[in-house]
Amino acid sequence: MKVLLAMSGGVDSSVAALVLREQGHDVVGITMRLWGGESDTGCCSVSDVDDARRVAQQLDIDHLVFNFSEEFNAHVVDPYVQSHANGTTPNPCIECNRHLKFDKLIERGRALGFEAVATGHHARIEKVDGVARVARGADAAKDQSYVVHMLEGADLDYVMFPVGHMQKSEVRQRATDFGLRTASKPDSQDVCFIGSTIGRKGFLEPRLTFNPAVVVNTNGEKVGEVEAVELVTLGQRRGLGLGGGDIQYAINVDVPGRTVVVGSESELYSPSVSVTTLSWPHSTDAAMVNGQEVLVQGSAHGERFAGRVELNGDSVTISWLRPTRKIAPGQTVVFYDATDSFVVGGGIVTA
Repeated sequence: MKVLLAMSGGVDSSVAALVLREQGHDVVGITMRLWGGESDTGCCSVSDVDDARRVAQQLDIDHLVFNFSEEFNAHVVDPYVQSHANGTTPNPCIECNRHLKFDKLIERGRALGFEAVATGHHARIEKVDGVARVARGADAAKDQSYVVHMLEGADLDYVMFPVGHMQKSEVRQRATDFGLRTASKPDSQDVCFIGSTIGRKGFLEPRLTFNPAVVVNTNGEKVGEVEAVELVTLGQRRGLGLGGGDIQYAINVDVPGRTVVVGSESELYSPSVSVTTLSWPHSTDAAMVNGQEVLVQGSAHGERFAGRVELNGDSVTISWLRPTRKIAPGQTVVFYDATDSFVVGGGIVTA
């Protein structure tokens, strides 16, 4: 089979190339040039492109570089900045996967006549009653089904995850045994376009006007100040200009009103959450899960919470089976079946 493989320059995509080659596939590796600015974190540095190219040479497969920097800015960086301006908490890695690492990869793969595309994500695609679904990766600690939940329809039959059935330790061992240069390379942990020396504030400051805000308690009494309301996130407890005393959390962030409301941890809990910008693996899934219990995950490796789905047109309300800590607007939640094995939907939390 002719397979187009996304190679980030990390060990997972390197071993994915090795596995595909061993399986007899005709593999072409591609690396996406996404972020055009300075970067010393994530998977967008110049050294990552070089690592991917060198691994492709080791495996004797072709390697190409596709420039998607304009699309990356339009779909990831600009919305990231706008989200802070709007007082929501973005998830840029989800949007990068949605628009670049899958939409553009799949579009390019089909246009070039490839029979499948592949990535090094720790997830699997399994058939359930003959229907393809995203399933959790074999290594629970490295599972990435959350960040690839947006795959749907015919794309589920076109995408391959060659290392999804492997433990991370096995991936590294395979890389070591073959002598791949990425065998001991650390995993990417940070947002790729935010350098470690400048951080989030340093990245946003030249792109966004920061506004000071008052911090008030639930009685409306001023208890502190923050320099930039755009940098405050729901649930935050540090950097709120508060003195000593009981621990307080940001329980509401009003950017237009330049106000942050703080309260106790118990006031962070909510009986439900509203979700929009929905993704369903298949067109029938929305009706299938309506009224049903699902397990909801609110971050890449976060705890799962049980809730009941109520479909409201283009949005969903998840009523928690027990009070659950609020999820910041702008964050992604993914719905799993009752066995916590397969993705049945997902979306973005609304204010």
